[in-house]
Amino acid sequence: MTMTLVSVNVALPVAVRHGRDSVTTGIFKQPVTGPVAVHRHHLAGDGQADLVRHGGEHKAVYAYSLDHYAYWREVLDRDELPYGQFGENLTVAGLDEAALCVGDQLRVGDALFSISQPRTPCFKLGIRLADGRMPRLFAESLRTGVYLRVLQQGTVEAGNTVDVVARDPHRLSIRALFDAYLKPDDPVALETLTRALEIPALSPQWREHIGQRLARSASLNATPELVDLPSSLPPPLTPKETK
Repeated sequence: MTMTLVSVNVALPVAVRHGRDSVTTGIFKQPVTGPVAVHRHHLAGDGQADLVRHGGEHKAVYAYSLDHYAYWREVLDRDELPYGQFGENLTVAGLDEAALCVGDQLRVGDALFSISQPRTPCFKLGIRLADGRMPRLFAESLRTGVYLRVLQQGTVEAGNTVDVVARDPHRLSIRALFDAYLKPDDPVALETLTRALEIPALSPQWREHIGQRLARSASLNATPELVDLPSSLPPPLTPKETK
């Protein structure tokens, strides 16, 4: 697998209009040139507004595939989609969610990352692309990109190669994991989610979501316990005895 970092994108949170309300978001990433420092929880110059759903140790950096851009230009009928349109920090040519697995380690520049989870889209993706359908379209496409945990701080720069330096032994791809998460009633998908919980590199947030989904499925599919009946039952009452 050959991958190349084609753009590094950052942004600080800004307030934008959403309907009648104002929301603060860091999704409006813009390309930057030159080396960019990779810190433990973010890239230099980057920030997230909602630290519950974005950022933190296990979602410090978000990478998205340049290969998906042509698909989205067609679906959204756009002539151009500048780098960073999907809120990604790293736009990577050759990134394939079907080939990359949770726990795989990537070397970019002199920084080292571990893949922690797929990206679950929220309404802010619709704001970024001015299309309220985007969260649904994004999920259905399975073109999720990958969230990265920083194992070794360093610097990255457009033009760096992206090398897979270690493969997680569980071999559960990002695409297979996200596809399974979208199928809560599929027994095979539930087996995949159960496998995911065995991967130490899986983010705590996704571990919690999967645990909740499996518990809910088990509750819905539970059968009532059978009550042991006595070996001999009393005879039924006669009409006279019921008066």
